[in-house]
Order: sequence, then C-alpha cells, then structure tokens
Amino acid sequence: MKRIFLLVISIFTLLLSSQAQEVASNDTCHYIQGIDLSHYQGTVFWKTVGENANMAYVYLKATEGGSRIDSKYQDNIDMAHQYGLKVGSYHFYRPRYSQLQQLNNFLSQCRPGDQDLIPMVDIETRSGLSEEEFCDSLFKFLRLIERTYRQKPLIYTGANFYNQNLAGKIDNYKLMIAKYTKSEPILTDGHDYELWQYTGRGHLDGINGYVDKSRLMGRHKLREIRFRHR
Repeated sequence: MKRIFLLVISIFTLLLSSQAQEVASNDTCHYIQGIDLSHYQGTVFWKTVGENANMAYVYLKATEGGSRIDSKYQDNIDMAHQYGLKVGSYHFYRPRYSQLQQLNNFLSQCRPGDQDLIPMVDIETRSGLSEEEFCDSLFKFLRLIERTYRQKPLIYTGANFYNQNLAGKIDNYKLMIAKYTKSEPILTDGHDYELWQYTGRGHLDGINGYVDKSRLMGRHKLREIRFRHR
C-alpha cells in the first residue's frame, strides 16, 4: 500500500514539473512576447519590467462596459511608455450595454496619441444573449471602433469561446487567442491568428502575482498590430 502511495505521489510530482516546464519553455523560446494587465496586478515596477529584454509589448485594460475605467490605466500607460514598451489598450466588452456608450467610455481613456498598438476588444461572454443577438451587438461595436480609430481592432477571446460563438463569422480581424495548454490553439474555421496568450499564470520580475503572457505566432511581426497614426 505504501509503495502504491509513493508511486502516486511521484506521478503527481512529475505532472506538476511538466506543467512548470511548459510555461518555462514558452518563456524562453525566441518569440516576440508581451503581457496584458490591469488593476488586478496592483503596483507594477515598470523599470524592472522594461529591463526584461523578452517583453516587447503590453496591452493595458482601459475600460469595461459602459462606465467602468481601470483605476491603474493612466499610471500604467505613462510608465510603460517611459520604460520603452510598445503599448496598446483594451476594452472588456459587455454585449448588453449600449455600443455607443461603451465606445465613448473607451475613447475617454484610449486616446490615439498614446497608442503604439491597435485597440483590442476583450470578448469573453454572451451575457445571456442568443448567438444571433450577441453577434449583432458585437459587430456593431467593432464597426464603431473601426470608424473611430480608422483601423480594425484586435479581437481577444478564448479558443473555446471563439469556436462556439465566432467561428466562420470573423473576417479580416486580427486575433489574440487564449489557450492555457501545451498545444497551440486550433480554430475550427481555420482562421489565422496573430497572437497566442499561452498562460494566465505567468511570472515576471516587477509584477507581484500572476500575469497573462502572450507571444506573436510564427511569421507574424509586431508591426502588424502597430497603431496607424494619420
């Protein structure tokens, strides 16, 4: 009995070790990497983050829904710029809220002159709407963003959420796909994606606790998501 118990413990330890190696492997591969964060990370030591040669970009949460503003956004974007990171801003989309109200909320924070990267729309919930109602709401908002910033936004969503709700409906939008596993995401419609958020439990000097980490895929380059100032 004791021998079986020790065997189980050994297997469990190996599994934990392989998961740790998975994240470590992604972290040390020669990809263009970045992070996204919000007030949940608290006070960030941006000088230390900026000294990390592997971190090329950061997406910062600016707003959510019709009125929420991330309390750390302005400090974060100022400091990230100061220490040499390419910065973009994102809005957490709430499908039941007015699209125009959400646009105005985002525009109040995400000022074009502050942006190095195209705006990103974080899509994680249908908020109880049918698929048709959800898509109608979302694409109205995406068109408003495009007209306002004069470029299509980057869409962030999970692989499962995309496959269940957006497969076959996305055209000419760049994607950041979240999937926290060893294997790269597979989208059922074969849509290409520019970025993969590969962990929500990353670590980075200068940030307390966990941070989301992502990387550019294969042939894709950072210039593809650069904000076009006109």
